[in-house]
Amino acid sequence: MLTRYSVSFVIFLLVGFIATEFNFTKKSNSEVSESITENSNGLHGYIGYSTLKRPEGFGAGIGFYTAVWPLVEQPLAGFQIGLPGNWITPDNPTNKDIPCCPEGTIARTWAPRGPTWSSVFQTQEGGLGYWRGNRYHYGSPKFSMNGVPDCYNSEIASAGWPFFYRAEALPDDQMGIAQLSNRIVVPPDGITFEGDLEGRFLGYTHMMLPLTEARPGPAPTGNQSWTLFLNSDNFKGPVAFYIPEMWSRLSKEYKAIEGMGLDAREGTMGGGGAMEINTVPSFEMKDNNGDLYIKIPQLQFPVNEQGQSVLVQDVTYYSKDALFNYLLEWKKGGKAYSGKFDETHAWKPDLTPRAISLDQGASLNNGGKKLTGLESILQTITTDTNAFGLQWQENAISKPGLFPQYYKQVGDTRVAISPENVPESLRKMEFAKAGSESHYINWRDGNEIVEGNFIIDKSLPYSTPTTGAWENPGPASQSYSVLLKDGSTVTYKWYRFIDQPSFQQFGWSQKEKDTLQKFVEQIHRNWTIDQEYMAPPSTGKLVAIDPVLIVSPPVGMEIGFVPIVIRQEKIMISSR
Repeated sequence: MLTRYSVSFVIFLLVGFIATEFNFTKKSNSEVSESITENSNGLHGYIGYSTLKRPEGFGAGIGFYTAVWPLVEQPLAGFQIGLPGNWITPDNPTNKDIPCCPEGTIARTWAPRGPTWSSVFQTQEGGLGYWRGNRYHYGSPKFSMNGVPDCYNSEIASAGWPFFYRAEALPDDQMGIAQLSNRIVVPPDGITFEGDLEGRFLGYTHMMLPLTEARPGPAPTGNQSWTLFLNSDNFKGPVAFYIPEMWSRLSKEYKAIEGMGLDAREGTMGGGGAMEINTVPSFEMKDNNGDLYIKIPQLQFPVNEQGQSVLVQDVTYYSKDALFNYLLEWKKGGKAYSGKFDETHAWKPDLTPRAISLDQGASLNNGGKKLTGLESILQTITTDTNAFGLQWQENAISKPGLFPQYYKQVGDTRVAISPENVPESLRKMEFAKAGSESHYINWRDGNEIVEGNFIIDKSLPYSTPTTGAWENPGPASQSYSVLLKDGSTVTYKWYRFIDQPSFQQFGWSQKEKDTLQKFVEQIHRNWTIDQEYMAPPSTGKLVAIDPVLIVSPPVGMEIGFVPIVIRQEKIMISSR
């Protein structure tokens, strides 16, 4: 999950913590019993940066480049950390007292977010990371969209699926993301990458586009289609967008918030971004003297010649003049626009490093033990190119790029120590590998507001129904399958853009459908995956997306059709 400091701590605690505890008994050489427990709250908190509030009018797009690297040597069970990302919410600065979240929504029960609940009303999050809900693992991070339209009653992550809390596709009336690109397949378990990731970057921007028209209702809906653009070595351009009605439908029954959603309001990123360290397993052991020692998985970071880990760069905010207004003129019959972001209408904030804020042992009621002394090992910094990252210090505990793995409780805090000062029995403990857990328990399980069983059998494939929006109007092609780097098989079909399942809930007129279809066909003709949209990164190279996800339309479907995933599962496809 990707971060906004003032919001994410509560969300993390609710989303991330499901404690499991196992007892082990080991014998030391002196035959002293050592009790070792395994927990799921071994590390959490934030490694991030802050920015000044954006200028007025620069809330039509927000993007940056983030490092892509294998944070752990091998995939682990019960492990969730988001690599540096953003947290975009609708900007309603004059609202001081209207509750954005109605009674009956999950976030409305979070009293500290009142009286407006604006920080947990709607969000665009997702990004790069490792999530406990992933079914398929390969060591490197994945990329996933995620939009929260209704105060955390739901989360929508792709053109069909939520953010990992069910195996089946979303019900027809809960979908909200539309596939725009006709050149990339988006798996529900996340986009995979290939090759050497060390020092590589992925650029992504959420940018408003005027793809649809404003509608009077019910519910009144704006014309802002927030669209994800990626910039990688082998794919550049728009991927998918949040359909404006996804944001406005909460106001259909709660009119107090009409016009306050992301369909109509500019976005704000809450003053910065961060890595969100969410759910990390740990072993804890008390020795014969009563001293408590802690082991967490080895976290690793890329390090350059200056002993720095560059994690984020080129943070940029855009006004509507950067892209939105160019497309508006194009839609009205003007000249086709290349899609390149107009950098003369961009604002690049100075980044300020925030002090590392991490603790261990927290529960739903907080109570964690703060980590101290980390500043002698690593510090958050900004570089002379206005990038954010870490500076590693020479020390006796860990090598540059390796986050301290062992800790000892000293008073009410925990201090990093070298492996040589840890009991051997603790050092030998190994964490469970990803794939060993049979179920994923989503944080919504047991919540009285949202119905459903959110204990997910991880062996279940992502699957779609054979009725409803998936079959009517239905696909235009046979099934195609590709084998991803994570060992899963993704099956997809080509749909005419306007016939994809996400659109079938709205009851649009034929004229409205034809207008959008026609404009998307123009985008497909003019926007290729090898031209520039985002400006290139200031430093470093671009990461490559798993090449099997980069596809070409079948003959006769080159323009106006998009690939929609209908299944993802852990099977090998036969060789051909």
